[in-house]
Amino acid sequence: MAPRLRADDTVLVISGRDKGKRGKISRVDPRGNKVVIEGVNIITRHVKSRPGVRQSGLVKQEAPIDQSNVVLLDPDTSLPGRVRWRFLEDGTKVRMVGRAGGD
Repeated sequence: MAPRLRADDTVLVISGRDKGKRGKISRVDPRGNKVVIEGVNIITRHVKSRPGVRQSGLVKQEAPIDQSNVVLLDPDTSLPGRVRWRFLEDGTKVRMVGRAGGD
């Protein structure tokens, strides 16, 4: 089955601490059903120093969020909707955003 969400898709967070935020997907983990969204679910990690690699301190980074907590945004209208699959006249399968009551 093809993935529902892909990298560079714009999504809206629908539950959790960052509910209502929008962002672009930077990474998808299909096995764990997780996505990493730019600027969403920021955590602070305490890191040890490693000679020649990095300094010690606090590092802020994006943490994965479950795919069920985000919804795809239509690139044309910026309205949220579910992923729909359609077949074109030439037989190619395309992914599109469908909305309730009319797609």
